[in-house]
Amino acid sequence: QVHLVESGGGSVQTGGSLRLSCAASGRNFSSYFMAWFRQAPGKEREFVAAINWKGTNTHYVDSVKGRFTISRDNAKNRVLLQMNSLKPQDTAVYYCASRGGPNYYSDADSWDYWGQGTQVTVSS
Repeated sequence: QVHLVESGGGSVQTGGSLRLSCAASGRNFSSYFMAWFRQAPGKEREFVAAINWKGTNTHYVDSVKGRFTISRDNAKNRVLLQMNSLKPQDTAVYYCASRGGPNYYSDADSWDYWGQGTQVTVSS
């Protein structure tokens, strides 16, 4: 069992930055693949970024490449999402997710544990 709690959301203007943090509790955090998803009103939950247990392999959706960076600190049981050059289309509730095993999947149904989400609003 893994319990995830996100923080760091807020409101910024276009071009601004935010850093999201996901604190994890439970055993074997370092063995889990971790990811960030987001969901805008009226839309399906969308994969944003994922990172393997070592932090050596990352994946991003094309729309955030070069702007967002996912990282993890296994000693502190947390995963971060640094978001730069934010755009209004990044506005959504951002969720932290985890799954066991060596692979990641971009579909939300493949992830085992979820946080409650944190709101990110980018105004033009």
